[in-house]
Amino acid sequence: MDKKVYFFADAHLGSKSHADSLQTERKICRWLDAVKKDAAAIYLLGDIFDYWYEYKYVVPKGFTRVLGKLAEVTDAGVEVHFFIGNHDIWLTDYLSRECGMTLHFEPLITVIYGKKFFLAHGDGLGDDSRSFHLLRKVFHSRFLRKCFSAIHPRWTIPLAHAWSNSSRENGGVQTYLGEDREYLIRFAKKKLTTIPDINYFVFGHRHILLDLPIAEQSHVIMLGDWITLFSYAEFDGESVELKTF
Repeated sequence: MDKKVYFFADAHLGSKSHADSLQTERKICRWLDAVKKDAAAIYLLGDIFDYWYEYKYVVPKGFTRVLGKLAEVTDAGVEVHFFIGNHDIWLTDYLSRECGMTLHFEPLITVIYGKKFFLAHGDGLGDDSRSFHLLRKVFHSRFLRKCFSAIHPRWTIPLAHAWSNSSRENGGVQTYLGEDREYLIRFAKKKLTTIPDINYFVFGHRHILLDLPIAEQSHVIMLGDWITLFSYAEFDGESVELKTF
C-alpha cells in the first residue's frame, strides 16, 4: 500500500506536564512533516490540546506552529480528522474552517482499506463512574457553555488549566490495569457482540501503549501520548503497528 493512515492522541499541548510544551509542539510539527509524505489520512483522536475553548470571536492563544502545520498538511491534500477529547471538547468551526480538518464529536465506525475501525478518544465508553458521567453532562451542556462563555477568558483559562493539572496529579492517568479491569477493553468486547466484524478499536485517553487481540480478527489499540511516550499508530492496509517518534 503506497499510502498509509496514521493515528495520534493525547498531546495535551499547554499542559504543565510537559517539560517544555513548545519543544513538544515543534516535535509534533516534525512528525507531521515526516508522515505527510505517505499519508492518506491522519486521525487525531482527542486531547491534542490540554484546554481548548472557542468563543465567538476568540480562541486560546498559542499553538500557532501546530495549527499552521495542520493547515499545511490539509492544503497538501491529506485528510486530517480531529476527534474531541475530554480536554478539547468545546469546538465550533474554527479548526475546520482555518485548518481544513474534519471534526468528529462522536465515535466513528469506518472502513479503511477493507478493515473496519472503531475510532474514539475513549472517555465515557464503558466507564460506569457516576461522577464522571455527571461531569461529562456538565461539559456537554449547551446552557452551561453559554454561561461559561460570559466569563472573561482571563479567569476561565487559568481555572481550566488548574483543574486539568490537579486531575492528572491526583491519579487521572493510571498504568495498565489488566484486561479485565480496563473499561475500554470491556467496552470493545461488548461492542463485538453487536458488531462482530470490527477489526480495530483505536483509542486515546488512557496514555498507555497497547495492542491487545480480543478476538480472532479484532484488536484494541491504545495510542499512548505525547507527554512521555511520543507514540502513534501506523496502518499500512494490512495491520496496525504502534511506533514512537
